[in-house]
Amino acid sequence: MVSVRKSYNRKFRIETVKLITGGGASAEHVARDFGIHVETLFRWIALHSAKQEVTYPGKVNLTTDAEIIRKLKRENAELKKKLAL
Repeated sequence: MVSVRKSYNRKFRIETVKLITGGGASAEHVARDFGIHVETLFRWIALHSAKQEVTYPGKVNLTTDAEIIRKLKRENAELKKKLAL
């Protein structure tokens, strides 16, 4: 039997996390109701609490600190190459 990986949109993930973190329901109850593995919910909660505005970095177009650092390092490397010439 081949398992198919489900994909959930950003809005669904955030609303599901709010159900749990708002104190209205347990993660186990929400997981059972929506057919989501409880560990998946715990991962969403961890991501959500780590940085509210960038809950799912692959799904949004917000600039994170890591992206800024990567861009600056790339720019720095290019400038060093130009100085070496």
